Amino acid sequence: MAGHRACMFSVALALLGVLLGSIPAAVQSIGVCYGVNGDGLPSASEVVQLYQSNGITGMRIYFPDADALQALSGSNIDLIIDVANEDLASLASDRAAATAWVQTNVQAHQGLNIKYIAAGNEVGDQGGDTGNILPAMQNLDAALSAAGLGGIKVSTSVSQGVTAGYPPSQGTFSAGYMGPIAQYLATTGAPLLANVYPYFSYVDNQAQIDINYALFTSPGTVVQDGANAYQNLFDALVDTFYSALESAGAGSVNVVVSESGWPSAGGTAATTDNAQTYNQNLIKHVGQGTPKRPSAIEAYVFAMFNEDKKGPAEIEKHFGLFNPDKSPAYPISF
Repeated sequence: MAGHRACMFSVALALLGVLLGSIPAAVQSIGVCYGVNGDGLPSASEVVQLYQSNGITGMRIYFPDADALQALSGSNIDLIIDVANEDLASLASDRAAATAWVQTNVQAHQGLNIKYIAAGNEVGDQGGDTGNILPAMQNLDAALSAAGLGGIKVSTSVSQGVTAGYPPSQGTFSAGYMGPIAQYLATTGAPLLANVYPYFSYVDNQAQIDINYALFTSPGTVVQDGANAYQNLFDALVDTFYSALESAGAGSVNVVVSESGWPSAGGTAATTDNAQTYNQNLIKHVGQGTPKRPSAIEAYVFAMFNEDKKGPAEIEKHFGLFNPDKSPAYPISF
């Protein structure tokens, strides 16, 4: 009898293992953006240790910071490296410049898990000429392929301002340059990197948007869009991107959320409670996907640290999960 119970227990454990293995692990889908526009920030090696000790498995850096790249070697942290907006023009006009960029910032560093290179961040809004994005992407792809690094995908990071349309099924690209970029991504298999901020949507439309919809705390469906029911604004914004990609003839392109977060001070509804609620719920939620795409979402929380040199708006200084002394800005679990 004892042997029978032991056998049944082993079978139960095996079944539990299968069931657990079938559940998307949110921790595998969540990274954090590492910005350096602050005083008194820890060294890059300390930052990498902080990622590892908190179970954060992905990092986005906004320029190819040699100290960060050196510290990341052998860390197994997945990485997005941005091309600075001001560098896009040279990469777009000169394939040799793209080759040199890849040699200096990719090939010269060993032991990195580079997943994506972002050809600019919110180009146009944050500086730079949007006409340079696609040729820079093409030249970077050619340079990576020539170096035997075609597994690294090249994209660009865009704000939700490049889309329009409501409800999510009506999403289109409002920026004319996005159609050709989307179609190019469909040919390379790279995702579109999208910065998704329910916070700003809420602040700009408080009469229409309930804060619980923005914080993932609505008790039920808020927006019914055909067969798709939306209980949170994050999913609605991501699915607006998917509809825009479909309308551009690029429905095969995946969306990676390259930034999302909530400020803890400095503006409307910017409290530590709201920031903690949003970011913790985001971390819990990404494994579920969206109504249009119910597979796990790859997302990067903005940002690792409060950065006192950001601005001009005060709120820009307060998106950090951690303070410069490495203490948590509020409790968060990955």
